[in-house]
Amino acid sequence: MTVLLAIVVGGLYASGLFLMLRRSIVKLAFGLVLLGHGTNLLILTACGVVRGRPPLIPKEGGAFQAPPADPLAQALILTAIVISFAVVAFAVVLLQRVHRTIGSDEFDSLESTRP
Repeated sequence: MTVLLAIVVGGLYASGLFLMLRRSIVKLAFGLVLLGHGTNLLILTACGVVRGRPPLIPKEGGAFQAPPADPLAQALILTAIVISFAVVAFAVVLLQRVHRTIGSDEFDSLESTRP
């Protein structure tokens, strides 16, 4: 399962970077989305995939039957989701502003207006 997740993470990162290197700002935003999803899967894979085990200590304080799930992965993924949403929202607003000002979403049409 870990090998499959590693391949999926690599594919998401590769396609995200490929889209970010294109000349369109829209593709840049889609690349950021793919990088965000790849990061979430990377954190999940690095912390270990554990099924059906709660990340809590039993109320009785007894020994665990099996090692519990790590709650740190859940907190890090939730934080990564919020950060990637904010970055993508900023990129979409920037895209809309650039398209309204210039009329194109190509990087080649952006020019410096420095005197």
